[in-house]
Amino acid sequence: QVQLVESGGGLVQAGGALRLSCAVSGNIFSIGAMGWYRQAPGNERELVATITRGGGTRYADSVKGRFTISRDNAKNTVYLQMNSLEPEDTAVYHCNADVYTPGYLGVWGQGTLVTVSS
Repeated sequence: QVQLVESGGGLVQAGGALRLSCAVSGNIFSIGAMGWYRQAPGNERELVATITRGGGTRYADSVKGRFTISRDNAKNTVYLQMNSLEPEDTAVYHCNADVYTPGYLGVWGQGTLVTVSS
């Protein structure tokens, strides 16, 4: 069984910062790409940022220059540093990972709420 557990969400004022973490645990052979997605009320889930095992990154245009994704392969953990937060960033943030057990599993975390007040 594989689990993703997110942490680090909360309430912050506009212009503030938060750091999200997502730890993968369980019967893991290896982990490929990892990423963060978000879903605001009434909206579809959207990509925020992804990172390959080798460190290649991709960001949504709306967060470029403000958010940074990183990972620690030894800890099976991915991070999202969010700076200069805006009210439009308010959403539930979900972690995703391509986990190999060695069979492939695309696994999602339960989500962590980020609320940015104006």
